Amino acid sequence: MRDRLRPVWCDHLSILRSKYLPQEKIGSGSTRFAQPCLAVHYDKDLIVDAPGTNCLDGLPDMTLTWDAADIRPGWEPGVHMVTGDMTDRDGAPVPILGRNRLKAAIADWAKHGLTPKIGIELEAFAFTRAEDGTLVPYDVPGGHVYGGGPFNDPLGFTDAIWAAAEAAGFKLDLVTTEYDTPQYEFTLSFDEALQAVDETVMFRQLAREVAFQKGIILTFLPKPLFDRGGSGMHINLSFTDSAGNNALSTGPQGGIKGMTDLGRGCIAGWMKHHKALAALTAPSVNSYARLQPASMSGFWCNWGEDHRGVTCRVSGEGGKKARLEHRMADAAANPYAAVAAVLQSARLGFEGRYDLPPVETGDCFMGQNAAYGVAETLSAALDDLEADATLIAAMGPEYVAHHVHMKRVEVDKTKDMTPEQARDFSIWFV
Repeated sequence: MRDRLRPVWCDHLSILRSKYLPQEKIGSGSTRFAQPCLAVHYDKDLIVDAPGTNCLDGLPDMTLTWDAADIRPGWEPGVHMVTGDMTDRDGAPVPILGRNRLKAAIADWAKHGLTPKIGIELEAFAFTRAEDGTLVPYDVPGGHVYGGGPFNDPLGFTDAIWAAAEAAGFKLDLVTTEYDTPQYEFTLSFDEALQAVDETVMFRQLAREVAFQKGIILTFLPKPLFDRGGSGMHINLSFTDSAGNNALSTGPQGGIKGMTDLGRGCIAGWMKHHKALAALTAPSVNSYARLQPASMSGFWCNWGEDHRGVTCRVSGEGGKKARLEHRMADAAANPYAAVAAVLQSARLGFEGRYDLPPVETGDCFMGQNAAYGVAETLSAALDDLEADATLIAAMGPEYVAHHVHMKRVEVDKTKDMTPEQARDFSIWFV
C-alpha cells in the first residue's frame, strides 16, 4: 500500500476526527468535513440544532487547511499526520472550535509581548474486555504508584506507546503508574501553547490506538472506576517574554517568593473565575464524580506552593523552570478549549489586577482557606458559566453558547441513568 495522509481535528466532545487521503495529497492542502459533526453527541442519537452548527441551513462543510511543513510521521505504517486551521463555508474561522479559541487566547497574550508555553499531564485507566464484552480493569497484581516493568504492565502496552511516540516525533517527559491501579500518567514536554496542544491531542489518540492493538482499552475519562481515584489533565503554564526569559520568575528562587506580578495575576484570575472554569475544563457528567472535596482534583478555590491539594499549584522551581499548574481539567474537555479557558481567565486576572486570595496553608482535604468549591453537577456548573459574563466574552459568546447547549443535551440524556450508565455513555470516546 502506498503512503497516505491522515488529517485530523478535535471536536467539541474531545473526539479526534480524521480521514485518510492518498499519497498525492501529502503536501500543503485542504479537505472538507461536515459542520454537523459539531451537532452530534456520543450516542449519535440525532443531530442537535446547536448554535453555530448551521444544521437548519443546509448542513454545510467546513474546510481544514494545512501546510506541508506541519505534516509529521504517524504511528500507523505509511500514514502521515497533520492538523491545521478550520474555516466555514465563507472562509472565516469556525468560532465554536476549541483550536480557534486557543489561537485567539494566544493572540490576546501576544498583545502583552508574552508567549504562553504549556505542558500537559494526562492520566488514564486501562481495561481489558471480558468474555461477555464488558470492560474489566487491567490485571496488574503488583502495580503501585511510580512503578515500571511487568508487575505494573504485564502486556507492555506502555512500552509500545513510548516506542510509537518516539518514532512519530513526540516529546515525552515521562510515563509512569499512578496511585490507583491500573492507572497511568503520560507527560508531554513543554512547548508553545498551540504546538503543545496539537501534540497532546494526537498523542492521546496514538496512546489509545496503540494500547488497543495490545488488547488494552485505555480511557482518559475522569472517573471510570467509582471505588478509585479520578484522572485529570493537568495544565502547566509559563510565559516567555520578548527576550526569551521565563516571565513568571524573578530569578533562580522558585515558589511564591520568586513569583512575578504576572504569576500573581494569573492565579487571581483562576480564583475569581473558578466556578465558571469548571464547565469548560471539566465538561462531562462524569467529571463531577471526580471533582469532589478531598480528592486532589481542583475542587476548591485555592492555591499554594508545591501543594497537591490545591487547584493552582505554584512550582517550587524558579528560573527557566518556573511554572503554574492548574489541576481542575480532565480529558473529557477539548484540550484546546480547556487551555484557552485557563489562559483567558489568567489574562483577565492579570489585566484586571484582581485581588489574590490568601494562600492555602491547610491540608490536602478540607481547603481551609477556600471560601467555596465548584458546583456538584455539570448542570450547576453550566449555570455558573452562564453567570460569568466576563469569561464568556473572553472565550467568545458563540463558543460558549454552543458548548452550553451541547452539554445541557448531555445532562438531559443522562438524567435517568445510573452513574455507571452515564460513565458508559462516553467511555469509548474519551
